[in-house]
Amino acid sequence: MNIHEYQAKAILEKFGVRIQRGIVAETPEQALEAGKKLTAETGTSWFVVKSQIHAGGRGKGKIVGTDYNGVMLAKGLDQVPIKAGQMLGGTLVTTQTGDEGKKVNKVLIAEDVYYPGAEEPKEYYLSILLDRANGCNVIMASTEGGMDIEEVAEHSPEKIFKEQINPIVGLQPFQARKIAFNLGLSGDAFKEMVKFITALYNAYDSIDAAMFEINPVLKTSDNKILAVDAKVDIDDNALFRHKDLAELRDLAEEDPLEVEASANHLNYVKLDGNVGCMVNGAGLAMATMDVIKISGGEPANFLDVGGGANAKTVEAGFRIILKDPNVKAILINIFGGIVRCDRVANGVVEAYKAIGSINIPIIVRLQGTNAEEGARIINESGLKVSSAVVLKDAAALVKEAIANVK
Repeated sequence: MNIHEYQAKAILEKFGVRIQRGIVAETPEQALEAGKKLTAETGTSWFVVKSQIHAGGRGKGKIVGTDYNGVMLAKGLDQVPIKAGQMLGGTLVTTQTGDEGKKVNKVLIAEDVYYPGAEEPKEYYLSILLDRANGCNVIMASTEGGMDIEEVAEHSPEKIFKEQINPIVGLQPFQARKIAFNLGLSGDAFKEMVKFITALYNAYDSIDAAMFEINPVLKTSDNKILAVDAKVDIDDNALFRHKDLAELRDLAEEDPLEVEASANHLNYVKLDGNVGCMVNGAGLAMATMDVIKISGGEPANFLDVGGGANAKTVEAGFRIILKDPNVKAILINIFGGIVRCDRVANGVVEAYKAIGSINIPIIVRLQGTNAEEGARIINESGLKVSSAVVLKDAAALVKEAIANVK
């Protein structure tokens, strides 16, 4: 589950991670009040206005139809509501949103932390994520903060340091010191970075995060270390342990069909193809999408109804798939193990009748427990549904359906 920058920073602060302070606003008027409050609390006279969407690249992104970026500097309190108004309600397009972009419903009014001093501020990169190959967490650090880390990895891989963390014993003090040393820090800045890394890892481990990305981590001119930005991804499977974090979910940032699928306990991911898929099991879903491509089509979605598929879940899956106007055919591919094929077949028939008129071809492939009985139910239903037992036959029916649509 992704969360907004302002939410991520609030979590980090609870664990002792120093952050760039800010206040979220949903209107220009709220933005002005946030600026006044920040001035009173921090003494800042310049502000950073940041759009809050679930995507990176905001600083380089553009509000559609304007030259406004998703992150802008307000050189004075009077500019804060103006900058906020230029973002709020607009659609921000970045390298991570695709051409459709994301609507900006909130902005973060943050303090200016690039103040003058004895030394120049310096930006670093830090992230924590799971290294699946080695079965441990890994901290990635680089002196090239504020840049696209993918570019750094491609052109200057020697500038990215990795520290493997044993999940049993956790981050050791010597490892935090090693990372700070690799970043070229010394004196107070070195000590501050060690504390920052230690607190950051503690936060990551405590909330069952899947990823932390702090870019940039800033060394201020007076050697403070703080998170200027924060991207936090929380493991969905651990949310039952963190009810408070589950409440941070912003449904407005997610695809409406994926939200509806989640409410019906379905695993759904929208794709750009023309053949809808309904399966039980992630591995079978991947194989089904391969079959569709081999047959000349393109998968329109990933939809896993799980091992407990019944008439209700099948109907919900149907409705979600049919809401995609690009879908020209539907392939239902069910392996009867935990769930019986005849039960799924009855679910398909009941769902078809409940939904009413469906004007696109539907191919049902059932294999496993009671597959023959399931095929008989489909064939005798009188509905415009084609059945198959062998995957090759299902592929042929998909190919034929696509040809007829064209």
